[in-house]
Amino acid sequence: MLKLGTDNSLIWSDRWRLGALSRNELMTIGFVSVLVGFLFVLFHLFGNTIENVSSRSAFTWMFARWGDKQSFGADYSHGYLIPFVSLAVIWHRRADFFAAPKQVCQLGLFVIIAALTMHWLGAKMQQTRISLMSLIFLIWGIPLYFFGWKVAKLLIFPCAYLIFCVPLNFLDGLSGPLQRIATSMSHSMLNGMGIECERVGTQLLSPYFQLNVEAPCSGLRSLLAMTALTAVYAYSTQATFTKKWLLFLSSIPIAVAGNIGRIISIALVSITAGQQLGAGLHHDWSGYVLFTVAISLMVGLGRVLSINKRKLFTSWKKVYLSPS
Repeated sequence: MLKLGTDNSLIWSDRWRLGALSRNELMTIGFVSVLVGFLFVLFHLFGNTIENVSSRSAFTWMFARWGDKQSFGADYSHGYLIPFVSLAVIWHRRADFFAAPKQVCQLGLFVIIAALTMHWLGAKMQQTRISLMSLIFLIWGIPLYFFGWKVAKLLIFPCAYLIFCVPLNFLDGLSGPLQRIATSMSHSMLNGMGIECERVGTQLLSPYFQLNVEAPCSGLRSLLAMTALTAVYAYSTQATFTKKWLLFLSSIPIAVAGNIGRIISIALVSITAGQQLGAGLHHDWSGYVLFTVAISLMVGLGRVLSINKRKLFTSWKKVYLSPS
């Protein structure tokens, strides 16, 4: 029995009842279930080998880092959304996955072995981040082995995007340089606007306001969030590999510009409405200013990169160079 949706698309079929599946299909479902179970056991029960921890789960460790307010981990609070974005990309391109030719690829076996070795090294070194990275390689390598390069090629972005889930502690070292850049640029722009202020380290001092660009205000959190957002935006809107990477890499100066805009807005509000409002209520809500500026720059640059320069030049030539 078939049921059709309002657009006459198939939404259910008795073909997918368990009793209607063929023996090969049941074996495939069973094999996939075993693989998923193996990965769950490997990374949930043996994924976190750090001493004196309450859980051996790499997933529990990762979730704790996402919600950690006392360290850089809070900069990864967007991590909960990343797997859903990857799944959405796969769902959006599901027709391409079904249409892709499938065959066993021996290269995938080497990727799986390398990923398992990577997990073993991460366990020995008590580096849960390395184990989580190995899981990403496994998620990509297993389809590569069973379905071949055509399918694995489609999975490169969704799997690589999962890297944004992994808290990378070395990025915390960027906080200091980002503080100095934001303070220096804000100082120059405020003085260029005719607002005299003095820069002392990461402080901006003026008779009207006193701003201290501390580590949480360095822009690292917005940088990580913007790179994740720009990655999926570039993948979805840009036609060529070069344009995708150009837009993605632009997320770094875009995030820095957004944070500078936030600092300047705090200074302007402090001047016009008082230090208490500028460094208080507006400071707490000025993140919206940051993302408004950053997302606007991202979309604007994406539109510019999407312009067909040859077609635009041809149209311009017809209008301005054609004989009247």
